[in-house]
This record gives sequence, structure tokens and C-alpha cells, in this order.
Amino acid sequence: MSQSLLLLRNSSSLWKKTIQKSAYISSYINKTNMSPSILINYPVYNLKSFHTGPVTGSLKAQPAKKVMKTKYNFEPAEPLAIQDLNESVLNAKYAVRGSIPMRAEELKIQLQKDPKSLPFDRIINANIGNPQQLNQKPLTFYRQVLSLVQYPNLLESLEKSGSTKEYKPDAIKRARHLLNAIGGSVGAYSNSQGVYEIRETVADFITKRDEDEPAYPEDIFLTAGASAAVNYLLSTLSRGHETGVLIPIPQYPLYTATLALNNTHALPYYLEEKTGWSTNMVDIEKVVNKAIADGIKPSVLVVINPGNPTGAVLSRESIAKIFEIASKHGIVVIADEVYQENIFGDVKFISMKKVLRELQHNHPGQFDDVQLASLHSTSKGVSGECGQRGGYMELTGFRPEIRQVLLKLASISLCPVVTGQVLIDLMVSPPQKGDESYEQDQLERSAIHSELDKRSQLLYKTFKSLEGIDCQKPQGAMYLFPNIQMPFKAVQKAHHLDMTPDEFYCKSLLEATGICTVPGSGFGQVNGTYHLRTTFLAPGEKWIKDWAKFHKEFFNKFRD
Repeated sequence: MSQSLLLLRNSSSLWKKTIQKSAYISSYINKTNMSPSILINYPVYNLKSFHTGPVTGSLKAQPAKKVMKTKYNFEPAEPLAIQDLNESVLNAKYAVRGSIPMRAEELKIQLQKDPKSLPFDRIINANIGNPQQLNQKPLTFYRQVLSLVQYPNLLESLEKSGSTKEYKPDAIKRARHLLNAIGGSVGAYSNSQGVYEIRETVADFITKRDEDEPAYPEDIFLTAGASAAVNYLLSTLSRGHETGVLIPIPQYPLYTATLALNNTHALPYYLEEKTGWSTNMVDIEKVVNKAIADGIKPSVLVVINPGNPTGAVLSRESIAKIFEIASKHGIVVIADEVYQENIFGDVKFISMKKVLRELQHNHPGQFDDVQLASLHSTSKGVSGECGQRGGYMELTGFRPEIRQVLLKLASISLCPVVTGQVLIDLMVSPPQKGDESYEQDQLERSAIHSELDKRSQLLYKTFKSLEGIDCQKPQGAMYLFPNIQMPFKAVQKAHHLDMTPDEFYCKSLLEATGICTVPGSGFGQVNGTYHLRTTFLAPGEKWIKDWAKFHKEFFNKFRD
């Protein structure tokens, strides 16, 4: 060992570690004729201040802070434990990414390490409405415009040279319009309520959709997906244990999770499965009256239309009755309408705002004070842009001071994702007849919609053919919520494993086929019934055949 290394080795334990980690210090000393005593006199040099690769050129070691040698005479405290955390966060549950999806992730990793270790070769994520994860192609026009606003140099080049096969003139023109509206860069913060020009486009869309019932950009908030809008609304409208929010059962777990975070009562009203998951107004009235009797103020009524997880679509008559209850009790209505483009068969979607305006026109004074918040998103429909986080909410009937409070809450997050705002603009204002991209855009939209319709019918018919499964016909959204009449032995087995029967079924399905679904207990269901939610987004028929095979074997295994 060289003299330099010997001196270093004897200087301190720190330098022993240094020599173990870097053999280059010795070569550096020998090459530069640096006195080893320098290192001995400064035994607290930081290892990171030395170059750990081949020594080239001049290299100077920088002294680090000296190590504190103070002796401490206290007992260190225990690290943070689960009981130290926010109780509201601990109480929040989100079944869509709960125990079954977590198990699916474990199996996915196992497949990556050993592809032949399981009886299947892939995971089908039917647990979540995430279209592009399941091979739905993004709309070409969307991605063309997005790429141009993300890379203005390309936009400028195309403006000079003209359109190409990849970029048609209307895509170039729209990108320039949006970039100017945004202020030149999608990397900059926008207005906290969203870019004004994009909110104008949203207002135009709503006005046309609702047959000239006017909408105004001042009433529209662009948000990071509809989930952010739900958070803003429930955080603002909840006053802890003093208030309650009516939610449909089965419901999307986002609502109960957000209510748990805000220490607010969830007031469930049950949808009627036998009549296609219809809304029972008598039940809603009972829930409202009971809450009032218990000293809880019902402040909000949530309506998911088309339904998640049920896929049911509300009629005009049902919507009108909901507004009767809202007007009578002074309850704010949240209309979650993110699946309004996902409509199948002869069913028609009618926005809740349109029905409210009709009631206000036809019954002056009766519905003038109803407050409605309507939500939409780029994640669903034929867009399927879940990861881009584009959404909006429109406020109808809210006082200006309440709107300002919502704006304050939105301002805490500075602004919604700017590329998500761009996608909202594209969603509500797609290429029109006569535009260069119109024909291709229409073909892509039609193909996506017809394929989803086809898959929904195939899965529905398969369920109807299986023993012990009842399922309502799909009307909208991208889910089925079948009722599984679980064999008694399967129920016993589930209880023995400390699981709910529907969770046991879903876990067994996953581990036998790779198909990941969500137990109905995560959405809420009538006691003694068992459901699950599945999307019909996955392409092909093999996974459906695999499911049918599993189901038959499951029932044979646990047959009473």
C-alpha cells in the first residue's frame, strides 16, 4: 500500500470509509504531489467533494462542515406512527384503487419477473375507466394540437412552410389560437378559474347542447379533471358534522372519500336495481327528513348521470322530481355528467341544467333559487384522456360571493393543468363540417363509440347467460354492475377469510384469470346483495370467455 494510503488509513475511521469507497484519492495524491498531511489535518473532508471517477485536470478538495462531537443526553422519540396521522385521511376509502387493484399490481410485477408463474399472461384492468390504458387510441386532432402548443417552434415552422400530411391547416390554426389565448406558453400559470377564452368556448358548447339556454364564462371553472371540482364543491359546501350530503347508492367512491376528509355525513339514498337503477324520490325524501330529525342539515344532493357504476341514464321526469326536492329543502345539486357522451341504444342524455331552465320557465318563482353545479371531463366520452386532467364545472344559481369563495379555493392550487384546459377546448369544440380534420375526426369518434357499444352488449349478454348473475342492460357510461347471487358455501368461505363475499369473488377471479374488478361493497349495495363493477373497455373476447369459464368453475366448487 502506498504511503498516502497508509497515512489516510490511520487518520480516522471516516477516511477508512473514504478509501473503501474510492481508490482514486491515492492516485490523485501521487499524481499531484499533494501532501498527505493535508488530508490528515482535515479528517472531516466530505467524500462527495472528491472526484470518484478517473482523475483529469486539476481537482481541489473542499472542506466540509466539521463533525459535531457533542454528547446528547436525551432519549430519542418514537418515529411517526399510523395513529399520529389525520384521522379523516385514515377513514377515507377509495375502492377503485383498493385491495383488489393492489393485488393486481403485485401479480403484474410477478408476471414481469416470471411470465410463466401464473395461469394467465396479462392483467386486464377492468377496475377503472381508463380507456387508453386498454388500447383506446387518442383522437388525432387532439394530439396534433397538443403537440403544437407544447412545441411552438414546430408550430412556427408549419405556419411558414404550410400544412403537412401530419398537420392539417385547421389543427395549425387552432393551436395558434389557443397559444395566443393562453399567453404564449402552456408552461405558464393561467388564471385560477381557467383561460377566459376557453371558458367562452365551454359556454358556447353548453348553450348549443341545451338548445340555446345561455351559459356564461363567468360561471365556468376549468379544473384538473372533474375530481378537482368535486373536491372544491364538497370542501366549500360542507360544515363538518353539522351537514350531510346525499349520495346515490351504489355510488362512485370519490364522494364518500371526500366527505370523510371533510368530516361530513354521507346520507345514502338507494337506487332501485329492479327498475334499471332508477331514482326513488320517496326514499330521498325519507333520507332528507330523517337527517333533519337527527339535527343534520342536508346541504348537497349528488346525482351521477349517466350512472357510475350502474350505467343508468335519468329521464327528464326523474330529474324534475330531484329539483322539486332541492327547491323544497334548499339543497344544492351536484350533477356529475362526465359520461354524457357515453350513451348507447335509443337512450338520450338530457342535462340537468336544461331541465332546471325548463322548470324555471314553466313554473315562475318555484325553482328560481335552485343551485346547480354541473361537471364534465375529458377523461371519459370518446376522448379518454384521463392522464391529461381536463375538466370543468358550471355554476347555476350561485350567489357571487359563493363563487368567489370557490375561486379562492381554486387559487390555492394556482391554476388547473393548462394542457388539460387545451383538451377541454378541443372536446367541446371539435372539428366542424368543412374543416380539414372533420372527416378523420368523425371516423375516429364513430369507431370508438361503436366499439364500446359492441363490447358492452357482449359482456352484458355473457352475464345474462351465466348461472347466478343478474345484470341491468347498459344505457350509458362504461361499466356494468352485475348482481352475483353468491352460493352459501362461498359466503362462508369469504367470512372465514375475513373478506366480504363480493371481495372474495373478485380476488378469486383476479388470481385465476388476471381480470381486475372492484367489489360492489366499495360502491355501496343493499345488505345481503353482492355486486361488482367492471368496465367493458378491454378489447377482444378472450377475457370475457375466461371470465365465463371461471364463473362456472367457481359456482361448481361452492355449489350448495
